[in-house]
Amino acid sequence: MDQITSKVQIREIVAAAKQQGQQSGIECLILSLQECLLKKKVRFPLLEFAVREIMLFVPEAEQLHLTDRLIATTEMGSYVLTGIILQQRLTEHFEESIHKACTYITMGNQWYVCDIIGERVLGHALLTSPKKAIPLLEELAHHPDKWIVRTIGVATHYAVKKGLPAT
Repeated sequence: MDQITSKVQIREIVAAAKQQGQQSGIECLILSLQECLLKKKVRFPLLEFAVREIMLFVPEAEQLHLTDRLIATTEMGSYVLTGIILQQRLTEHFEESIHKACTYITMGNQWYVCDIIGERVLGHALLTSPKKAIPLLEELAHHPDKWIVRTIGVATHYAVKKGLPAT
C-alpha cells in the first residue's frame, strides 16, 4: 500500500482532485480523493490537513453530499474527512452536524467509526460549545443504538483530554 507522508503530497493530491471536480463535477472530485488519498496509507493528522484544504473550495451546499459520498466508500480515511467536515459545520449547523454524525456512526456499525467521528464532531462540540452540547449528549445517552451511547464517552474523553474545564 502506498504511503503519503507530507503536506506537499497532500496539497498536490487535493489540487488534482479540485481540478477534476471543476472540470467534471463533484463525483469526479470524490473519485479522485478515493483513488489518490483514501486508498493510501495516510496518518490522521495529514487527512485532517487535507480536508481543511478541501473545505476551502467545496461550496457549503455540496458539503453534505460530499460527506454522504465519502461515507459510502467505507474507507478508513473517509471517516476522518467526514468528521472534520461536520466539525467545521458546527458553528452554523450545530444540531444538523450532530445528527449527521450520529447517522454515520450508526451506519458504520463499528467501534472505530464511532470513535473517529465521535471525537471529531461530538467531542469538538462538547469542547467548544458545552452549553449547547451537554443537553444533546444527555438525550443521546438514551439512544437505542449502542454506538451512539458509546460516542458520549468518546466525546467526553476527547473534550476533557483537550482541556474542557471541569465546571
